[in-house]
This record gives sequence, C-alpha cells and structure tokens, in this order.
Amino acid sequence: MKTTTRVAVIGGGVVGCSVLYHLTKLGWSDVMLLERSDLTSGSTWHAAGGFHTLNGDTNMAALQGYTIKLYRELEALTGLSCGLHHVGGLTLADNQDRFDMILAERAKHRFMGLETEVIGPDEIKKRAPITNINGIVGALFDPLDGHLDPSGTTHAYAKAARMGGASIETHCMVRETNQRPDGSWDVVTDQGTIHAEHVVNAGGLWAREVGAMAGVYLPLHPMEHQYLVTDDLPEIYERDSEHPHVLDPGGESYLRQEGRGLCIGFYEQPCRPWAVNGTSWDFGAELLPDDLDKIEQSIAFAYDRFPILGTAGVKRVIHGPFTFAPDGNPLVGPVPGLRNYWSACGVMAGFSQGGGVGLMLAQWMIEGETEQNTFSLDIARYGKWISPGYTLPKVIEFYQKRFSVSYPNEERPAARPNRTTPMYDIFSRMGAVWGQQFGLEVVNYFARDGEPDYETPSFRRSDAFAATGREVRGVREGVGINEVQNFGKYRVAGDHARAWLDRIMAGRVPQPGRVSLTPMLSPKGRLIGDFTISCLSETEYQLTASYGAQAFHMRWFDQHQEDGVSVENISDQRTGFQIAGPKARAVLEACTGTDLSDMKFLDVRHMRVGMTDCIVQRLSYTGDLGYEIYCDPMAQRQLWATLWAAGEPLGMVPFGMRAMMSLRLDRFFGSWLREFSQDYTPAETGLDRFISFKKNVDFIGREAAEAERETGPSRKLASFEVAAEDADVQGYEPIWLDGAVRGFCTSGGYSHHAGKSIAIGFVPSDRLAEGLEAEIEILGQMRPARLITTPLFDPEGERMRG
Repeated sequence: MKTTTRVAVIGGGVVGCSVLYHLTKLGWSDVMLLERSDLTSGSTWHAAGGFHTLNGDTNMAALQGYTIKLYRELEALTGLSCGLHHVGGLTLADNQDRFDMILAERAKHRFMGLETEVIGPDEIKKRAPITNINGIVGALFDPLDGHLDPSGTTHAYAKAARMGGASIETHCMVRETNQRPDGSWDVVTDQGTIHAEHVVNAGGLWAREVGAMAGVYLPLHPMEHQYLVTDDLPEIYERDSEHPHVLDPGGESYLRQEGRGLCIGFYEQPCRPWAVNGTSWDFGAELLPDDLDKIEQSIAFAYDRFPILGTAGVKRVIHGPFTFAPDGNPLVGPVPGLRNYWSACGVMAGFSQGGGVGLMLAQWMIEGETEQNTFSLDIARYGKWISPGYTLPKVIEFYQKRFSVSYPNEERPAARPNRTTPMYDIFSRMGAVWGQQFGLEVVNYFARDGEPDYETPSFRRSDAFAATGREVRGVREGVGINEVQNFGKYRVAGDHARAWLDRIMAGRVPQPGRVSLTPMLSPKGRLIGDFTISCLSETEYQLTASYGAQAFHMRWFDQHQEDGVSVENISDQRTGFQIAGPKARAVLEACTGTDLSDMKFLDVRHMRVGMTDCIVQRLSYTGDLGYEIYCDPMAQRQLWATLWAAGEPLGMVPFGMRAMMSLRLDRFFGSWLREFSQDYTPAETGLDRFISFKKNVDFIGREAAEAERETGPSRKLASFEVAAEDADVQGYEPIWLDGAVRGFCTSGGYSHHAGKSIAIGFVPSDRLAEGLEAEIEILGQMRPARLITTPLFDPEGERMRG
C-alpha cells in the first residue's frame, strides 16, 4: 500500500467509487480509496437499485439526469455490466394537489430538456396494467426511469477509476485523520499511515464516525428502510416487455419488476431511526430483522393499489439502513472551518445521484468550482448551529414526507422553533405566522383575529394572500416595520480591509459614511453573492447578504484570508429592524430628535435611537423610502418599544417575508438563489451595473466578467406581467416564445401594490423588448405574458432616493 496520495477517499460504496472515478476522469490519477471491508459493504449492497430524474430541485434533477446517462459510458469504458433496465416510470397523482405537483414538475422538465409527459388514467392502465386506477387523476411518465445492479455498478465505477490510475485498498480500516500545520492530512489505518493532501469523507453509514475523527459534525442520520420481493407472477413474466416503475406517493410506495416478480418498497409513517448513538464498526454485510408490522398499513394500501400483490408470495424481505440529511439532499463539498477536508455523504439516492455527486466534487476539488449551482447539496447550507438534536427529528420528518406533495410555500414543523430572536414572543402575540431560514424563525406574515394562524400549503394563492396584501398596503401608504435579523452580517476590519474588499468584491468599496451594492464573483465569473458594503470607517466595514448563505460565504472569506484584515460573522451579534414607507423618515426623526433630511440614499451613520446606540443606513429592499437600523441583540426589545411608540400613531404595521417578496417585485429586485446564484453571471442578471471595471484592482472573476462584457450574454433577466388566475409563478416555469420554450422563470408572485401577477425570468438577449408577447406555463396552463421594463412603483426612484 502506498503511503502518500493526493486524495484519500474514505468509503467504498457507490458514492466513494464515483468520486474516485471522477477525480481520475478530470485528470488526478494519484488518488486512492480506503474501505474497511469490501466494496459495497455498507448500504450500497442492499439498495433497491432504482433510479429516476424526478426531483423538486432542478439542479438535483440535472445531476440525476447526468448520473443515469453515465451508466452506458461506464459500461463501454470498463466492459462491465451495470445491469441497466430503462423501463420508464410513472408517478401517480391521486388528488388535485398531487396532480398540480406533477404539472409543475413537467413544466420544469420542458426547459431542462427532459422528455417527460403527463398522462391520464386510461394511459396509465395501458402502461402499468396491474395498477388500480380508481381515484387516480393522472401521472407523470419519465422514460429514463429504471433500475440496475448495485454491486455491478459500483464495481464498474471502481474499475474505471483503476483504469485512470487510482488505487483501491479494501480491508483497510481508517482509525484516525490528523491534520498537519500545512493543511494536509495523516490518515491512520490498521495497515499503516497515509499522508494525503486531501481527504474525502464518503463514509455512508459511518460518515458521522469518520467526521468525528476530524472534529466535524455531519448532519445526517440513518433510517431503517424495508422493501419486499415477491415470488414469480405470470402477469409479470408473461409480458412482452418489462413492467415500468410505479411510484405511488399516496401509498408511500415504489414498485418495479424484479426478475419474474415484483419489488415494492415503502416510506412508512411509523418509521424508525437506526443507530441513534452511532453506527457500530462491526456492522456490515447484514440486514436488520424483518419488521412487517411497521409497514402493515403501507402494505394494505399497496394491496388495494396493486391487487396482484394480494395473491403473490413474498420471496424475501430486505430491511436495511440508509442515511439521510435533514432535507434529504446530499452533503457535498469542502467542510467549512477545515482545509482540504471534503464531504460526499448523505446521498440517500445513490444510484440516482451518485454520478452527479462525484462529478461535482471532482470539479470542486480540481477546478475550484462546479459547473452548476451546488447550493442545494452544499454542506455549507447548514451552519454551526445544527446539532444531532435537530437533525434526528428533521430526518424522521423528511422520511415520512418523502413521497408527500412538496409545496412551494410549505413550512414543515419538526424541530421548531429552534433559533429565535428576542422579538419571538412579541411577534407571536401580534399574530406572527412563522417560517424558518437557516434554523432561524422568521415572520412570514401577521394574521389578525379570525384569520388562520397557519398557512395552508398550496401551489395556488394561499390563505396568506389577504394578510400579505394588507401589509403591502401598510408599507406603501404609511410605514412598515420588519426585522433585519435574517440578513447575514459580517464585520471586516483592519488596515488592509479596503484593499481586501476591493479584491474579493467586484463592485466599488464605498467611502466612510456611505454604502454600496456589489456582486461577489467566482474565478469563472459566476455569482456567489450579492452584498451591501457599509463603510463605518477606513478600517471597519459591515457586509450584509443572505442569512442562509452564512457558512457558504464565511468559507469563501476564510479561503481568501489575508494578513492585516479580520472577517467576523456577526449575523447573530447584530440585529434590529428596517422601517419603510413614506412615513419612515418621520418615525426615525421622532425617535432621534434629529432632522434627517440631510441623510441621503446609501448613507450610513452611527445614531442613537431612543436609548439604543445603532448603525442606521438609508436603503430598503422594499424599493421605498426606508432605513435599516442595527443594534446589539440585548437592546432589540428596547429599540422595538421606541420605534413602535413613535410609529403606531402614524399607522405603523409589522410586515413579514411574504409582503417583502411582493414589494420587491414592484421594482423588479432580484433575490438570492432565485435571480442570483452560481448558475448565473452578472451580465445575465443585470448585476454588472454594480461592477467597478474602472478600479485598478484584479478582483476575483474580473477576467471572466470583462470577457462577457465584450461578447455580451446570450440571455438576460426580464420581467413579465402575467395574465394569471389563482396561481402565480414560483420558479422554473418555462417561457414560451413563438411556440417554443426559449427561457424559464426564476421567481415571481403577486404585486399587491399594482394588483398584477409578475414573473422574472431569462429570455434570449436578442428578444428583450418592451411589450414582447410570451406565454408562461403555470400548472399546465399557458398563461399570456407581456415583457415590461418600467417598475410598477416609483419608476424614477424618487421616493427611494429623495
């Protein structure tokens, strides 16, 4: 066994072997994999082996599509069979909400180039004749769905990796991972110590234990999962072709042909977590005891949906553990706070996602960034606040909701409330209906007496519609107040702070007392942040950005740390409120006893508001006259009392994120992970107007941004007025021009101020023109849309800037 390597991958399941293969595919041959037993000896060997492209997250769906298409390439490369069965798959809808979901998914697939189709009950019966179609509204058919041989596929990855120069050591138990001062690692095994530049944790069922060796907590947990294989059935083996997969969300089951019989698995409600206190190193190629009582209700439902099962004998029961993250997506990427330590864990759908995960991680390691937005699987989507006490109930919730309808406005309740601000009880008494972001409770809207205190999940306009409209009108006609806790906030200080910001940020760094807006770019010119920079002095700055991107952004800052500058995450050390609307200045003047007519748009200053020392800056995401007021969390309740006492006589209303997202549409303001993400560039999104090409600094991403400036982007964001009915754009709906899909929506909603449905999305740059006629597909309906360029509120920015 060699004693040095560029990369040591720990774990020999399908994900570890995929990572190893993709590292060699992209050019790194000095890589090795360490497996404590045999390849596939974790959860890989007993997996059902199904694969599909359906995923509510379009980036995950794209990775799944890549994975599925990769298998033929692996077979051709290695000469090994993956045991592929491309039989197609049906996802059944037994009520209107489920049907709305598959209509929304089908719309997304159009711009992704996936050839899925929505079919009715009669067609379902033709394709899957064993299905009882009573109560079925329709189904989504995906021709790429299928299944494979888990062992054969894993060994194909392994052989392909070896062909690329990788080495694989089985029966090699990792005991310790110890980091050297230079950032490299000593991986201590029972066969000796290996010095590795990088370590990849692909430990699967043992990922928590492997992470603990490096002092890392990975938010994942194994769950028991059970599926059955029937005896031979003539209705199956006498068919001319293999039976397609059938996913029955209503029955929490998936079904496919297995040899001459059927395989059916369940995501049952009385589910059971496994190895709560840690996975034993002695566990391996064995199964858990059968527990048919746990899936009794699911089996009964399946017998009704697929009556053939009632006469089928059970050949075997497979009951084994799989790992899940709290939201069901993988945990991939560089682990924040550690150098050269990478995660490839929590991949519960390894044969749908493993190839894409391997590709993304290899690109990340070798090229420094991935070709597409990876935030939905980035381990940095969770922060230091997460704990096993949070992870376990969220994983159970995800398992139970695995086949539930995924609504765009759904707020799932497990492990909540978790993190709250000092305003939680005050806002709750005022009727707050809460959402959450990055573990923090955030007000979505305020319900009045007689209104529901829970927003019913829906693809259509929800029961929050009236309350949201009321809050929007309160802001536009008077003054509204909203917390600023859910901004990520960073203190940048030191003699070299300005120079460092000039290199990290693409935009202008403001002078003392001023604020600027700037994109932050990757080396390839992709958006990795949209920031507000507030210059408090020549040596101290406050940055604000998305609250949910804290770990993501701090990892980037840490990777680019320099002497003479300190960067501190103060997201939870600095809180406060924003006030917005035509009476906002009057409220602030009443609280400060100061004439603020000289405080210009994008000014920032220290100010005493009542008894509270604050940082106040003049800007607002509402697009209205507004101020952001920051204070110490210990003073937040006093600051609230001061602002509310001054504002209540002027009709001040509290407002939440539902109103905020409606207000921003009036000015066509983009939003992080909607209009702005790693998928897009500044020129595509319009953020190039904030890039300072005049500054004499080689800022990160400058070369790529200048190249795009010369050639121009092929697509650009545009805003549309949509002739919607009871459903507005949520995101990723296709935009049709001249009878063809030519773009897609990034977000949208209802402008309560203008009384119009608005969509924002990408269209070809050469088609941008006021009044462009288009159609946007919303829940299967083609809705007329018209491109608009004049903001719906304060088009000249007079109120915002005046």
